[in-house]
Amino acid sequence: MYCQRFERYVHVTRHASERMTERNIPEGLLLQLLENGETRYKDAERLWIAMNVANRQDNLICAAVVLEDRLVVKTIMHHFCWEE
Repeated sequence: MYCQRFERYVHVTRHASERMTERNIPEGLLLQLLENGETRYKDAERLWIAMNVANRQDNLICAAVVLEDRLVVKTIMHHFCWEE
């Protein structure tokens, strides 16, 4: 999978893949999240990407990612809330 937005190939960790299965988040939805979600950076390399998905009842879905030579998806969350 390739993310145009970050111009990197995407690597989904085993942990993130398991969370995707548990939370019914298919690969296509993950790519949509990465391409279109709102970003909040922790630092220059680590960030969260979140978006509300129509027809889902679990608030925001969010990917915690690391920008390396690839876009590494560390985990996928749902019922997510931005901390202010």
